[in-house]
Amino acid sequence: MKTFKVNKNDSNQRLDKFISKTVPLLPQSLLYKYIRTKRIKVNGKKADISTRLEEDDIVDMYINDEFFQTSPEYFDFLKASKNLNIIYEDENILLADKPAGLLSHPDDKEYVDTLISRIIRYLYEKGEFNPKNENSFTPSLANRIDRNTSGIVITAKNAESLRILNQKIKDREIHKYYLTIVHGEIKEKDFTLEAYLYKNEDKNQVKVYKKPHEDAKYIKTKCKLIAKKKDLSLMEIELLTGRTHQIRAHLASIGHPLLGDGKYGKNEQNKKYGYKKQLLYSYKLKFDFETDAGILNYLNNKTFEVKDIWFRDAFFKNEL
Repeated sequence: MKTFKVNKNDSNQRLDKFISKTVPLLPQSLLYKYIRTKRIKVNGKKADISTRLEEDDIVDMYINDEFFQTSPEYFDFLKASKNLNIIYEDENILLADKPAGLLSHPDDKEYVDTLISRIIRYLYEKGEFNPKNENSFTPSLANRIDRNTSGIVITAKNAESLRILNQKIKDREIHKYYLTIVHGEIKEKDFTLEAYLYKNEDKNQVKVYKKPHEDAKYIKTKCKLIAKKKDLSLMEIELLTGRTHQIRAHLASIGHPLLGDGKYGKNEQNKKYGYKKQLLYSYKLKFDFETDAGILNYLNNKTFEVKDIWFRDAFFKNEL
């Protein structure tokens, strides 16, 4: 039997979710059975799968030791690079400037050196996070951007901040702005694009349709022309919906693919300038809360921006 005391980061989540994170080796079928047969109790009493845990609750688990993982003496995140560009940090959140080429999260090809691994290492080494002191929570990204896109990514340092950020992003109360350079001269100063996007999971590629299409999701992209010259246009993009490759595919669908984007553009166009990766930067973030944000209310109306965008500077200096 093992006993776990619910801490602040574990509170306000369902019992089954807490157990799944705390004892990941326990099969789900046994998890439900053990709750039903009172081999897992909360405060010494029978509980339901959907029981919401509160801080300082005691969860007793009368299950075999084989299901409990021993905390490793060495954590994988300590193998991640220490290279981390922090734009802003407080006790609840951290805003990091992710470089192009770095994954936000691990995938089947890269597990160790990712943005979240670097952030967790940073927080661990400064004494703000220790896996041994947590039952189920790990600092987590509230948003992510493509590997070859640069820019601001939000990290929640605690569970309450993560819940709030996830809801605010869902409610579109956090605005994300991108800078990009596209092929061709944009005619309009300000315009909004609407379409439908279908994602091919096998190819990790999307297709944009003008009208509703089977399995396609509605997308909306706000565009602002900043400057143009020759056959290039510098633009600011605001995502009004957040879909995979939305900016790249949406602009390509109207004949203005991103400079350097070989997937949705044409390589012969990009070769002229020598860029093999899309020039796209998530450079600005604005918190615009319309409803209560709890412990994050102090962020309301705050804007965070990366000032040094190399390709914007190169555009105005005629160095592209």
